[in-house]
Amino acid sequence: MPADSITAQYLSEVARRGGPPDELITVARQHIDLPLTSYGHDVLSRPVFLGHATVTQLGEDLAALHEALVAIPDRLFGGDVAAFARAAGMTDVQVTAIRRSGDTPPTTLSRTDIFRDETGFGALEVNLGSEIGGLDNAMLNRAFLTQPFVADFVAARGLTYLDSIDAMARTLRAECGFPDGTRPVVAATDWPESFGDTEEVLRYSAAELAPLGIDFRPCHLGQLAVRDGKVWLDGTPVDVIYRIFLIEDLLAPEGPDLIDPVLRAAERGEVKIFTPLNGSLYGSKAALALLSDEASRPCYSAAELAHLDRILPWTRMVRPGPVTVNGEQVDLAEYAAAEREDLLIKPTALHGGIGVVQGWLAGPDEWDQQLKSAMGAPFVLQRRIRPLAELFPAEGGLQPWVLGWGAFHGIDGYSGMIIRASLNPDVAVMNMTFAEVSGTCCFHQVKPDVT
Repeated sequence: MPADSITAQYLSEVARRGGPPDELITVARQHIDLPLTSYGHDVLSRPVFLGHATVTQLGEDLAALHEALVAIPDRLFGGDVAAFARAAGMTDVQVTAIRRSGDTPPTTLSRTDIFRDETGFGALEVNLGSEIGGLDNAMLNRAFLTQPFVADFVAARGLTYLDSIDAMARTLRAECGFPDGTRPVVAATDWPESFGDTEEVLRYSAAELAPLGIDFRPCHLGQLAVRDGKVWLDGTPVDVIYRIFLIEDLLAPEGPDLIDPVLRAAERGEVKIFTPLNGSLYGSKAALALLSDEASRPCYSAAELAHLDRILPWTRMVRPGPVTVNGEQVDLAEYAAAEREDLLIKPTALHGGIGVVQGWLAGPDEWDQQLKSAMGAPFVLQRRIRPLAELFPAEGGLQPWVLGWGAFHGIDGYSGMIIRASLNPDVAVMNMTFAEVSGTCCFHQVKPDVT
């Protein structure tokens, strides 16, 4: 059953039964301490839905995108990870830290931020690594299911959801070597300056992980001690450092001194790091630009390219000279000027929408200046995706919201979804810390033959 059909049936059922349009919002607030979750200040008035064919195709595309990303060093740089890192705009300090991940493969844990237009899903960026947010999305699925009409609707149409925190726990166990039945001590390690903002949220998440056999203990790097062949937190030896600090933190004056001791401990086998810093490289927007570039196509099979062409919008590093657009060679600067209203400039390795310039909101002079500043620097130019809006119950009728889908991938493949939404039709970046952004959860169809 197509998602649009499921949504239409849901809205029809809501209209038939009546009741306040914000009923599920009230339920969410009763069951969840929203400010301590990835949903932030508020949620939408209903869940969203994916049909079986759509979620199956999306899962296959996400898996293919991950495989293509981690193959970049071998396919495009002769196995030289450092050369890949430099091409992605990483500094020497960051390149050195990435190389210290050694032979540890990049994690499978990721969240791909995608918009959906009339052709399907398109990936805005891939966030690869343990620092991703939104893993607690299933809290809202469970809260909504306490309402009998939602539970009945989900059951009647063969819908379900995936718990991304559970998927993360399975991924951590598999990649760090802690089988079921063990209870690793996991230090959820943030940067000192940001820990004050995240500590309470992390402790809220710890309660979700406890039943999964993970002893999750929030801290910051300055609270860890390396001695006697172990890493310690408050007198307890740590098995895994769950990395929340970012590769950008290496650029702070105190960055190397704080990070180096735990990297050395990991190199000596005294602790596992989930996830290694190399994830920041494979999850950079520069990696997407390399995959999108026409010059890379001969390095990937026809089957791989079918997945990439479906999910990856046109993306290029901001460099002077010719680029391929729709099979033709054009000058990048001239193309960017002419197509301003359909393009964005994005920094390759920053998070949360920092530094993004939306061409349709910038005047020609501002756009020209931003483009000149980005030329030759670690920035990409990406084609705009115009997301479709979906209707949600509201006072006075149905209200259209533009959706940003955060699709998780882990050791078992597709691993759940968090939805961010805005009333602004021109939105290009959605971050749950933005006051105008709300969130919701997703139910998907298990089998194709359920009607």
